[in-house]
Amino acid sequence: MCHDGCVTTVLPITDLQACCSPVTREVMDADAASTLARALKALADPARLRLLSMVSAHADGEACVCDLTEPLGLSQPTVSHHLKVLVDAGLLSRSKRGTWAYYRLVPGALDQVAGLLANP
Repeated sequence: MCHDGCVTTVLPITDLQACCSPVTREVMDADAASTLARALKALADPARLRLLSMVSAHADGEACVCDLTEPLGLSQPTVSHHLKVLVDAGLLSRSKRGTWAYYRLVPGALDQVAGLLANP
């Protein structure tokens, strides 16, 4: 949701892969470019890259936000913000259990981002 109350609809990475060719094969439409840019922007932050690796390396490929704050060395609100960006970009999924949120890498999301950049 935007700051002025508007609702934005964006294709998740998984839908983008199904409908669009890699950027090197044909012209990408504005919506697809926006979705891919959001994913790339999410990946361009060192803390978010570390969070992705921490979540995927955690037992069962799932991590509680409570387990990510101390190793990352950032405050809990900052870690939660970074995790939200990764969820919004379609790279992580979130499930709530009691008062804690658990995160998991969306299967194939990173491969799909890479596939949209690569020339097959």
